[in-house]
Amino acid sequence: MDAHRILIVDDDAEIREGLRILLSGENYVILEAANGTQALEQLSDTIDLVILDIMMPGLSGLHVCEEIRKQSAVPILFLTAKAQESDKLLGLIAGGDDYLPKPFSYAELMGRVKALLRRYCVYRGKAQSGMVNQDNLLTVRDIKISLDFNQVWVRGQKVDLTEIEYKILRLLMQNPHRTFSTQAIYESVWGEPYFYVSNGTVMVHIRKLRVKIEADPQKPRYLKTVWGKGYRFEPDES
Repeated sequence: MDAHRILIVDDDAEIREGLRILLSGENYVILEAANGTQALEQLSDTIDLVILDIMMPGLSGLHVCEEIRKQSAVPILFLTAKAQESDKLLGLIAGGDDYLPKPFSYAELMGRVKALLRRYCVYRGKAQSGMVNQDNLLTVRDIKISLDFNQVWVRGQKVDLTEIEYKILRLLMQNPHRTFSTQAIYESVWGEPYFYVSNGTVMVHIRKLRVKIEADPQKPRYLKTVWGKGYRFEPDES
């Protein structure tokens, strides 16, 4: 199996060097970019993960993330000194998959990297096989979802979901009418312990998911909010 290729994007040369030393020690192939423009120039289908700083001169990390999302579903790990929850939510809204504030430990970094690579490679391996198991498709009104891997169609059109968005939708569609708390969604999808600040993370992904699957995200027909309790998938016409 070929080594995973990771693109590190940070204007701080010392941080890039530190990440390169840590990650190359795990046998990853490392590419580096000192700014957003260089990052977009190096982006290709061979990249398996992007580690992206938010605060950079020129193109910000958020802008770079938005541009990457126009052409690729590659996982993006935001790495930044800003640890406020609002900054985390901005990163997720832009299309990031995870967020790790500086300073961080080696164990934290490697845990996030390996989890993102594992999810992405499972998805990409199945998608590249070109096979969709017709017996493992779930259809509810005008939404069709593969239960094997990240493929979703809305009103006959294929829609691109991040892996997190796909997992949330699959969880809710497989359990229609059942209300899931934000804690239940977070622990089921992210596979991590829940903290109060995780509420905002779930909320952002639900909002983005509605934009992609609802005819009117402001009046959702599928992803319903149950005030004070959580979210549910409504399979019936309302």
